Amino acid sequence: MEVAVFSAKPHDRRFLDEANVEAGHRLDYIEARLDRHTIGAANDAAAVCAFVSDSIDEAVLVALARRGVRLVALRAAGFNNIDLAAAKRHGITVARVPEYSPPAIDEHTVALVLTLNRKIHRTHARVREGNFALDGLLGFDLHGKTVGIVGTGRIGLAFARIMQGFGMRRLASAPKPDPEATRLGVAYVGLAELLADADIVSLHCPLTPATHHLIDARAIAAMKPGVMLINTSRGAVVDTRAVIDGLKSGRIGHLGLDVYEEEGDLFFENLSDMVMQDDVFARLLTFPNVVVTGHQAFFTAEVLRAIARTTIDNITRFERTGAPVHAVSTEHLA
Repeated sequence: MEVAVFSAKPHDRRFLDEANVEAGHRLDYIEARLDRHTIGAANDAAAVCAFVSDSIDEAVLVALARRGVRLVALRAAGFNNIDLAAAKRHGITVARVPEYSPPAIDEHTVALVLTLNRKIHRTHARVREGNFALDGLLGFDLHGKTVGIVGTGRIGLAFARIMQGFGMRRLASAPKPDPEATRLGVAYVGLAELLADADIVSLHCPLTPATHHLIDARAIAAMKPGVMLINTSRGAVVDTRAVIDGLKSGRIGHLGLDVYEEEGDLFFENLSDMVMQDDVFARLLTFPNVVVTGHQAFFTAEVLRAIARTTIDNITRFERTGAPVHAVSTEHLA
């Protein structure tokens, strides 16, 4: 099957080629992101392989359908960047990688927690300049503190296991409690109670209409003064402008982000020689108690290998049967 792979970086080529050895699909790698201006690069492909940075709205889907594209294979778990209803209307099947390696996401989440708490980012910069003073680097013991976990799917559950090792009290909020989380000693409470009690709030929920700007000004006002907020889920779960106000007031004492609601114009590219055009993001970077990573929580060899394997499996199954292994539809938005 001929597949146009958009947003293709060197690591995508490496792992997709490795996974494709037996399947033998023709993979056409395109560095550009998929949007209304780059559709032509798909040429005569019957399938498109896309990433979270691609913008797949109805106009793109209409153009792809006219070219004969029948499958959009997302090499990611999230699907908020594609109009699923439009895909259905235009006869395009959508597939994704629902799970790959929760430990990778959670280990990165813990790295953000520890970096912020023990000021590792500031210490690193000081020591390189010969400054070994400890002023301004005071942290706190995680042991005995309360962590609030919003969303207890496989990633949230894995994070709960890790935080158990730190001796933390663990609260969770989710539409449906997970029996395994309860067995591990996680206490399910309402979101309002979680926000009020947690010293650290970590977000592990998908982006849906119900979770868009879940953390807004009202939610932040309900949090403990000096709370640590971590987001490794999807950027738009957090209202960035409200978070900036929370940082300025001191309500948010530490902020760790691996995602950002307008990251499509920033992440996965080298913009070091360019002037920052996003004023909101630029303001975030001025705070000493903020650590931002560029959507890299998933970025381990194990995860990339798993994503590539599942992506190729989706394409192969679709070619053979007309249905991918992991189809995604409008029902997943509920």
